[in-house]
Amino acid sequence: MVKIRLKRMGAHKKPFYRIVVADARSPRDGKFIEEIGYYNPMTEPKDIKIDEEKAKKWLNDGAQPTETVKTLFKKSGIIG
Repeated sequence: MVKIRLKRMGAHKKPFYRIVVADARSPRDGKFIEEIGYYNPMTEPKDIKIDEEKAKKWLNDGAQPTETVKTLFKKSGIIG
């Protein structure tokens, strides 16, 4: 199963996330298939950048977004 999820990066107490497409069995910060965007919760307003074409392609191919990624997609207008 393929998931669209967050990969944590950044320093201690300064998280920065990349939105990646990965196999559900791989570890959170491990190997991934493709990077489709990023999310920075530390800025004001929160910085979200997602490649809409890639995201829609993966959703159509059956990739399952996590709850957090689903929320980010809704804020970006990728899913209704």
